[in-house]
Amino acid sequence: MKGKAFADMTDTQLLKRYQQDGDQQWMGILLERYTLLLLGVCMKYLKNEEEARDCVQQIYLKVLTDINKHQVTYFKSWLYMVAKNESLMRLRNRQNKQVKELQDEHHPHQPAQPNGELLEQETTLSLLEESIQELNEEQRLSVSLFYLQKMSYQQISDRTGFSLLQVKSYIQNGKRNLRLMLERKLKDRTT
Repeated sequence: MKGKAFADMTDTQLLKRYQQDGDQQWMGILLERYTLLLLGVCMKYLKNEEEARDCVQQIYLKVLTDINKHQVTYFKSWLYMVAKNESLMRLRNRQNKQVKELQDEHHPHQPAQPNGELLEQETTLSLLEESIQELNEEQRLSVSLFYLQKMSYQQISDRTGFSLLQVKSYIQNGKRNLRLMLERKLKDRTT
């Protein structure tokens, strides 16, 4: 099967075929469509082509293992989030490694102490990512497209079929819900 032979099939049709028969070639066609997008997202965060290519390969594996765990309505948006999260995780791991190396270098006789501010930012970022996944589908999609992909209300409306009022409402409510969830989770961590 070649991806070009199935160019007229939508992402949703390819995803349904994959879910029906489990044939990884359907997923291969889907992922091939977005390889450049994935590489671009990874490069944006990692700023290193070799590491970005490794990250894309990791994303392929993650998609194959996680796709059936989620109800994916908009594959491209979901894939973008997976790529962003994987890139951020690599960045955090890289920063943690650098902090540890610096601490080991400057204080070889003392146990490494985590950088409090970095750890706090990492915790907040993890809780934010977790909270985004807890939003309802409309809010999650609208918030992701608006804040992460920098789309306008009109672009989101065109892409999702939501009215402009719905888009505005989903973004406002999603933002408020994210703030409340994040505040609650941060409070729970300190108590």
